[in-house]
Amino acid sequence: MNYASPMNNFRVEEYQIAPFGIRSNTSKGRHYPEQEHDYRTCFQRDKDRVIHTTSFRRLEYKTQVFITDEGDYYRTRLTHTLEVAQIGRTLARALGGNEDLTEAICLAHDLGHPPFGHSGESTLAKLMTDHGSFNHNHHTLRIVTQLEKRYANFDGLNLCYETLEGIAKHETEYDLKDASEYNPDLRGHLEAQIANVADEIAYTCHDLDDGLRSGMIRHDMMEDLLIWKLLSEELRWIGPNLSDLDRHRFIRHLTNLEVSDIFYTTQEKIASARVQTVDELQRLPYNVVSNSNLWLSQNRELKDFLFHNLYRHYRVVRMSTKAEMIITRLFEAFRKEPNLLPVHIRQTIEERGRETAICDYIAGMTDRYATEQYNKLFEASFLP
Repeated sequence: MNYASPMNNFRVEEYQIAPFGIRSNTSKGRHYPEQEHDYRTCFQRDKDRVIHTTSFRRLEYKTQVFITDEGDYYRTRLTHTLEVAQIGRTLARALGGNEDLTEAICLAHDLGHPPFGHSGESTLAKLMTDHGSFNHNHHTLRIVTQLEKRYANFDGLNLCYETLEGIAKHETEYDLKDASEYNPDLRGHLEAQIANVADEIAYTCHDLDDGLRSGMIRHDMMEDLLIWKLLSEELRWIGPNLSDLDRHRFIRHLTNLEVSDIFYTTQEKIASARVQTVDELQRLPYNVVSNSNLWLSQNRELKDFLFHNLYRHYRVVRMSTKAEMIITRLFEAFRKEPNLLPVHIRQTIEERGRETAICDYIAGMTDRYATEQYNKLFEASFLP
């Protein structure tokens, strides 16, 4: 691909962004050349383009851990995404990264998630095993480069190269990356690495918050966790009851400790590596944006606890089993009888193939819409 460089060079970036952060005037530009804005950087425009997509709005009704009919107080993909962006901005400003680029990556990172969270993704991956497979990272890239239709002259959003690179190189414990078109031999740039850790902090801290709120996790179950002991000591909490205000204090303090540890650890790693440019940072054999070894160990313990006590809780497993049934039956019904699909989806079958067209349709559904379509097709009470 050829990318036309933008013309903008805002002096504020010269003062705020470190030499190893990405400035808008050094961007490799967009695949389809566009005239740059008079006073908005190219990364500001990328951020705004993501916010205005249909895919972004749908995140409001897509599962984080609890499906939407479990209650209005639990995180959705949208609120999770906003929390990731908030943490990402904080770290980018503190570390000398580009806040707008970081936020654009954070806001886009979950666009490709299907309904019903990781259960929905694993179900679509199984159904697509012989048809190109599925994971939400790859699908996010397809959304921003192909599937969103908002401009007359091109498909997708025509985002800057660096934004696409950050999306392609998004990697956490639960995500896969495929950066074959975006400097695959280089690590993610500073802003991409910040987006990665912001995602991990957000889902770990806030899944714990939702777990405690739901009652699936009780504070007495956590007494042996190093992180819980540290929080209890620093907040001088001795129990025996954990009120809502106490829970808010715990989650706020945990988030702050996580972010602070990453900030100081990253500063040390950058200083030790003596990186002076974006290229030097990306050529390091490790990510500079990370937790200290102590916090990596404590986080591992917390993640294992959440896996066994929240993600594998019988109520969550029931939700996951229900989600797998809904997605599987919809997929199989549409594949057997494509005329069940809306006209605009049927029109994509020749170009994409039947299974990919169906997968794209289902992946774009919200939890609510997928359940509604299932009921219309399979519940007798919905028959005319």
